[in-house]
Amino acid sequence: MTISGQTPAVSVVDARTVLADIARMLRAVLDEYGLDDIEITMETRFTEDLELESIDLVTLAGSLEAHYGRQVNFAAFVADLELDEIIGLTVGRLVEHVVRCLNAERN
Repeated sequence: MTISGQTPAVSVVDARTVLADIARMLRAVLDEYGLDDIEITMETRFTEDLELESIDLVTLAGSLEAHYGRQVNFAAFVADLELDEIIGLTVGRLVEHVVRCLNAERN
């Protein structure tokens, strides 16, 4: 509640916040390989830069669902991509997907 007694509107989710969340999730996955200090940016590629295996992406999908709920469906997102898009998938593209899903849920 605000001082005026009205409940504030739900804020729009921004890419910076989602990037920080996803970077934290990725560091947890990478920590298993002793690589938790890698810089993760919007341009970071899952395959080439982070060298993630498919099982790591499954772990990430579970983390995304646990954190954001079912409205962020990583499997459905990846299913809509072509093979070369999956191979070149960047953190930024996932961030944009999550932001779209969460903001659509709030509208």
